[in-house]
Amino acid sequence: MQTIKIYDKEFTPYITDAEIQDKIKLLAQQLKTDYADKKPLFLSVLNGSFLFTADLFKHLTIKAEVCFVKLASYKGVSSTGNVITAIGLDTNLSGRHVIILEDIIDTGKTLHHFLPQLKTQQLASLKIAVLLNKKEALAYPVQVDYACFDIPNKFVVGYGLDYDGLGRNSKDIYQLKES
Repeated sequence: MQTIKIYDKEFTPYITDAEIQDKIKLLAQQLKTDYADKKPLFLSVLNGSFLFTADLFKHLTIKAEVCFVKLASYKGVSSTGNVITAIGLDTNLSGRHVIILEDIIDTGKTLHHFLPQLKTQQLASLKIAVLLNKKEALAYPVQVDYACFDIPNKFVVGYGLDYDGLGRNSKDIYQLKES
């Protein structure tokens, strides 16, 4: 892995595709155990979680469904402070075991504003699974139930994560180079 440049920023190698795939396989095994007889509905938060969701589904051996919602609060390398729902949820969740799939949790603001909408729908259960969890950046009370990686409060790109729209297509994850 080499350093990459996106717009005006340089990013250094951080997590390899092989490491990502190993963690996703472990997560799939844990979900198989926890949801063996429940037919969960995975709610994938776009855009960042599309690769995570696709790779996770390749390893799930339980009956499961997936749907997508688009929520956003980032512009550039920082949160705008506003959560936008660009594509809404059109699936009945009543009585369902729902697992939210997120690429990354940092401040938790996006999910903090979205979770109340879900909780009004009489779910059987609600859990959150993330690829990357920035515990030290968490500013809102969001409980992550499954995390592939706990990472420091650094800006990262690749494997679905972007910097102003670019960088999502890298199979590896890179972090912003310190200046």
